[in-house]
This record gives sequence, C-alpha cells and structure tokens, in this order.
Amino acid sequence: MLDANRVRVLVEIAHAGSIAAAAERLSFTPPALSQQLTKLEHEVGCRLVERGRTGATLTEAGRVLLEHGERVLGELRDAEAAVREVAERLPDRLSLGAFASAGKVLLPEALAVFGHEHPHVRLSLSDIEPPGGYGLVTSGDLDLLITHRYPGVPLPRAGGLHRERLLVDPLMVVAPVGHPITDTEMSLADLADQEWICGAPGIHNRISLDSAASAAGVRLSVAYETRDYEVALALIEAGVGIALIPQTILGAARGGGRVSRPLRGTRLAREIYTVYRRRPPEPVPAMLATLRRTAARSLPGAKKEGQDAHTR
Repeated sequence: MLDANRVRVLVEIAHAGSIAAAAERLSFTPPALSQQLTKLEHEVGCRLVERGRTGATLTEAGRVLLEHGERVLGELRDAEAAVREVAERLPDRLSLGAFASAGKVLLPEALAVFGHEHPHVRLSLSDIEPPGGYGLVTSGDLDLLITHRYPGVPLPRAGGLHRERLLVDPLMVVAPVGHPITDTEMSLADLADQEWICGAPGIHNRISLDSAASAAGVRLSVAYETRDYEVALALIEAGVGIALIPQTILGAARGGGRVSRPLRGTRLAREIYTVYRRRPPEPVPAMLATLRRTAARSLPGAKKEGQDAHTR
C-alpha cells in the first residue's frame, strides 16, 4: 500500500510547481523532500516527476497518481473533520481561494460578516485565477474556491466536487463620457471600428470578446491589452478605448468620466461559482450562506443564490 505522506509529497510538488517550493510548504529541506519522492517512485515502479531547471513537471503516471492522491487527501481531511464533529470540537480554520476581482467585490464584506458571526474560525485567503484551484479543493488544501466562467470558455472538470453558481454578472460596454453609447444601445457590429481594451489572447475576457465578435461576424481591434479592469477603467476615463467590464466591477469602482450600457443584440455575462467538497467541513455551509447574501446585495435583480447547483 502506498504511503499517504509520500503521496502528499507528490500532491504538494504538483500544486507548488517545484520541489523547493513544496519543501518550504511542508517544512522539509529540498533534499529530504526529493528523497521522499524517490521512495514513492520506487514504490510505484516508475518515474512520477521530471525535474528541470525551471521546476518540476509530472509525468503521465504522476498525473494519474495526482488525481487519486488529491481525492485521498481530501477524504482523510473529511475523516478528521467527522471525528472532530463527533468529539464536539468545532473546526477552527477555513481556507478560501478566489480570483482577483471577487476578492475586491464579494469577499471584503463576506469575510467581515463571517468573522463577526464566527469569531472562533481562523480565515485564510489565497489568490487563485481560473481555471486553477480545483485540485486544491479535492485535496483539502482549500475548503472553498470562488471561480468564474466567461462566455466561450468551458468549465473545467469538477472531479466529483460540488459546483454552485453564485452569481450571473452581466458584461457591460463601457466607454468615455460623450461616446454614442450614452444615448443608445449599440451592437458589436456598431462598435467594430472602435479601439478595444481587453486581456491578451488566451485570457478569459479576451476569449469571450473574440467569441462574441466571431458570432456577430465582425473583427474587433484590441489596441490596449490588459487583464486588469482597474487599468481598463482608468484608460476609459482618460478617453482611451472601450471595453466589456462586469457589472459588479462597475458597481464597486470609484471615479467617473465613463458610461456603460448592455450590448444590443446579445447578453454576455460571466458566471461566478463556488466549488467545494461533497461533505464540506462545518464552516463551509455558513460561509456559503454569507456569500449568497453578499452576492444578492452586490447585484440586485441578477440570477444568483445557488441556481444551477450541481456536482460533476
């Protein structure tokens, strides 16, 4: 039978991206961690990790063991939580991962409210950009992930995790004051000659914009590439370019000098999800309830609060 602690070594290397970073997370020296990995490879009879100058890459066998190892570690953490519950010991930690704009729009209020209502729970937060984080939830390194999907971008496999849609966040056309969208809704075809602000190719909001343009039969010019919505808003307020920006971002942003409207002819929106294990530790349901209330206040009237909840 495989040693669970050595399997954890492989999982940490995969999550951290290198032996040195994994060793630091586990309070090992890199040589000691490498020795544990070597013993695991001897146990399974094949190489699991390719070691390189830029980091560690899992082999095909390593990726197979990683998928199983994440589930094993998650089950062990669930078992520990179940024993604590029987012993009437309340969980005292809750670890969250979230993408940057969720950290600005949803989490400040949610964490403050949760901390006031559950002062015995120690909270931690990690920045995790989609599609990352699913494996961390499976292994139990994260209790709760907040992630998103933009139009044209498929959802990752959830691997048996529970994924619940928290909020549908409309994408609005934002332009400088005085732009023609001030007076009327315009389509992508109407805006085809504009200079657009968006992420680089491969970034989720760029995939969304390119997919919508292709569906509309137009070609758009992205003149200014940034994935940071605050930078995009600053450029727009300076009179430079237009962009598609989530409504929650606009609601939380300060400043002026801009106007926003929905696109005519299509309704684009990013979906915000929570991801957690099937049997989450006790603080997770309470945090989910807090996040649902926060989402309801962040975008009144939008579809939210657990619609399309499912397990995959």
